[in-house]
Amino acid sequence: MNVDQVKGHWHELKGKIKQRWAKITDDDLLLIEGNAEELAGIVQKRYGVAKDDARKQAEDFFRSCGCG
Repeated sequence: MNVDQVKGHWHELKGKIKQRWAKITDDDLLLIEGNAEELAGIVQKRYGVAKDDARKQAEDFFRSCGCG
């Protein structure tokens, strides 16, 4: 995952994250700050999915946005 790309487009990506995972809050986005592991943890917590599934969802999301 290209951290520089994620941080460079973070403002744009926040909106896409909220579209993809509606249960993620603005406070969650402050914690995530472009970190795929943090996103996976929040997805796991908010949606009650397994850790591996949440990690895959986060990685797939960043990859689909051209940041992976």
